[in-house]
Amino acid sequence: MIRIKRVYEAAEAEDGARFLVDRLWPRGLSKEKLQLTAWVKEAAPSNELRKWYHHDLEQWSEFKRRYEKELEAVPEAWAPLVEAAHKEKTVTLLYSSHETERNNAAVLKEFLERRLGKKKT
Repeated sequence: MIRIKRVYEAAEAEDGARFLVDRLWPRGLSKEKLQLTAWVKEAAPSNELRKWYHHDLEQWSEFKRRYEKELEAVPEAWAPLVEAAHKEKTVTLLYSSHETERNNAAVLKEFLERRLGKKKT
C-alpha cells in the first residue's frame, strides 16, 4: 500500500518505509524527526514546474500532466519507490505542502500505483 502524509505529522509504525518526495527540505525539521528511509528529491517536480504551479489549484490538471511527463522521463528517480512498495507492506510518501489533496505526492502515488498494477486506494 502507498500512503501520503504531511511531513509535519508524527511518524507512526504503520507508515512503513518513509520517503520524502519534495525537492526542497521542509523548514524546521531535522532528519531524525522525519525518520526517513530516503529522500528521493529526483522524483519530485522540477524546480521550474514547482514554481510554475505554485499551488494554483486552477492549474491542477495541467500540473498533473506535466509532472507525470517528467516522471516518465526519469524512471531511475522513482524506481526505488516501486522496489520498496514490492518489499514493504506500506510505503509512505512525505510532502510539505499545506494542500492535502492536490500536491505532488498525490500525483506520484497515483503514478506509482499504476506502475504496480494496483487500484487507487
